[in-house]
Amino acid sequence: MKTQTVLFWIARIIAAIILLQTLFFKFTGAPESVEIFSKLGIEPWGRIGTGILEFITALLILIPFTVWLGSILAIGLMAGALFSHLTVLGIVVQNDHGQLFLYALIVLACASFSFWKSKNQIPLSLKKLLPSFLQ
Repeated sequence: MKTQTVLFWIARIIAAIILLQTLFFKFTGAPESVEIFSKLGIEPWGRIGTGILEFITALLILIPFTVWLGSILAIGLMAGALFSHLTVLGIVVQNDHGQLFLYALIVLACASFSFWKSKNQIPLSLKKLLPSFLQ
């Protein structure tokens, strides 16, 4: 197997694992998760909705012909998470030493690489909407 192919799979698996492992906290209403989404003013629907989107995103990233779509969703979700950390929550949340912030950065990096590697799978009709450097 080529190195880039192995890295592509590793990036997808890392992103999916991080996205999936946070679902337990979102769907069980863990106090930490409730506090985060309360600070953002979107508890409980923002927490549940984000969890559903992250579940769908993780699945799409793992399915070979939908990697590009899952990667786009992950990039958007993580951009939102990072923006929330930088503007409302802070990098350190409940003495986590920045762990959630770091996870968001890791998923963003993995999803960006996965998108770059899978961009040739984007349907032609959608490619016309993309800037030339993404095609």
